[in-house]
Amino acid sequence: MSPLAVQREVDLSGANTLRLPCVAERYAAPRTLVQLQQVLAQSRREGWSATVLGGGSNVLLPARLSGIVIRPLLDQWWLQTQGDQLLAHVGAGVNWHRLVMSLAASGLWGTENLALIPGDCGAAPVQNIGAYGVELADRLRAVQVLDRATGEVRWLSRDACQFGYRDSIFKGALAETVIITRLVLRLSREPLVTLGYGDLATRVPESPSPLEVAKAVCAIRREKLPDPAELANAGSFFKNPFVTDQRAAALRQRYPDMPCFPQGNGQTKLAAGWLIDQCGLKGFRQGAFAVHERQALVLVHFGGGNRKGLLALANTVAERVAERFAVRLTPEPRLISA
Repeated sequence: MSPLAVQREVDLSGANTLRLPCVAERYAAPRTLVQLQQVLAQSRREGWSATVLGGGSNVLLPARLSGIVIRPLLDQWWLQTQGDQLLAHVGAGVNWHRLVMSLAASGLWGTENLALIPGDCGAAPVQNIGAYGVELADRLRAVQVLDRATGEVRWLSRDACQFGYRDSIFKGALAETVIITRLVLRLSREPLVTLGYGDLATRVPESPSPLEVAKAVCAIRREKLPDPAELANAGSFFKNPFVTDQRAAALRQRYPDMPCFPQGNGQTKLAAGWLIDQCGLKGFRQGAFAVHERQALVLVHFGGGNRKGLLALANTVAERVAERFAVRLTPEPRLISA
């Protein structure tokens, strides 16, 4: 196999859904595990720093990335029956939404609530993506990773991934040390229906198919969230914050309509979008960026801005919420270092 070509001075403004301007000093897009190992070996020999970029839907890029940007395009997936289990082996470069819709169209349950979440499958475990009462951790069996320092491949069990709310070991102990190359998802041919979140249950017929659930999720998301292809954004920009049950009760005394989601561990999850909305920030614009006029949780880019400007708006929003509710919001997208 011939060595993979490394490109120079590559524009990445179209490779992130916020369309932040960014230029990669070097860029490579390996399509196989062997090519990925070769690129990593070359980066180690040359002393290049390596930044891994997936679908670009949950990252904040700087103006320039030195070293090499690696975009794994491992886009194969297949089904496996193992005993009474049905498993999907999914390459890191597979588009998440297309995978979900394909599984749902085949009558397979498990990922339908996660339809229309942008990005590639390799990024899904990093954030432990979730929507409408389901998280990736609920459906994941294992993750294959490639060690950046040695090029060795190993497997991590679901428990080893240390999943939390929009969190995982890939943001902690394994951050910048491994590259996710494959997921193994647990699926079911028997109904595995989760309709208890939001108005999802009202959008589907009795005894729905997985495809009917997935299409309902898509319809709801399209009503609430702007399409990144039409208006640059990274989806939900802030994580839903957690407070103690006592703090949540005190806030409900002042704001009886405030959405609260007790977690059963002394913590209550609040709705970041509701907090922002109560501060009157829907449609608030600061330079090239704004809080979306319909969904306060989404920050949008009208063009001509950069990461500094986006972070300035995010800080303004967080400060307004902190002033009113004494609750601190934290961004969900990953800040990529130059």
